[in-house]
Amino acid sequence: MGTLYLYRCVTMYITTLPVPGMHMSCAPKLYGDSQAKLQRVLQLIYGAGLSITGSHIMCGDFLYSGHTVMLTLTYLFIKEYSPRSFWWYHLLCWLLAAVGAVCILVAHEHYSVDVVVAYFITSRLFYWYHTMVNVQALKCSPNNYLTHTWWNPIFNFLERNVQSQVPCSFCWPLTWPPSCLKNPCKNYSMVQSVREE
Repeated sequence: MGTLYLYRCVTMYITTLPVPGMHMSCAPKLYGDSQAKLQRVLQLIYGAGLSITGSHIMCGDFLYSGHTVMLTLTYLFIKEYSPRSFWWYHLLCWLLAAVGAVCILVAHEHYSVDVVVAYFITSRLFYWYHTMVNVQALKCSPNNYLTHTWWNPIFNFLERNVQSQVPCSFCWPLTWPPSCLKNPCKNYSMVQSVREE
């Protein structure tokens, strides 16, 4: 996610698009007034950058859509790490992500190119990373063009101990009924819990 937002910062800096909707009001540029710039930054942080709080008064952060990045990435993680038998859940999440992207466009918060580029960059980076993690032969192959990215040394450092395919395991975070309700006469003890297993 950090890499995607770093790419987004680069595209925002080098690409300036006009405001996509008449409902957006942009604050004027501040030339040389450091105190006013600092005040604007603090206002943005205090309001969490949300337009509903009135703190999002800057324009130009269009190419590409950060909301579409989050919708796409969430769907891809759910699809990748949940059981294949949850096809109905995958379909529901895909529908929600697609409806979310359409709502971004209908609300005139972004241009269609913002949404398409966000989907493309997010999905390619996700598949690129997972291909590198799951195919061990690619990590040491001299003919692998996937290793020519700037983040490959960081990837190799973080994933150096992964010697096999990343397991796709799924378990519920909570057990039902909770262990404290199974036998109310027993007091919980970490030592007792370990010995019982």
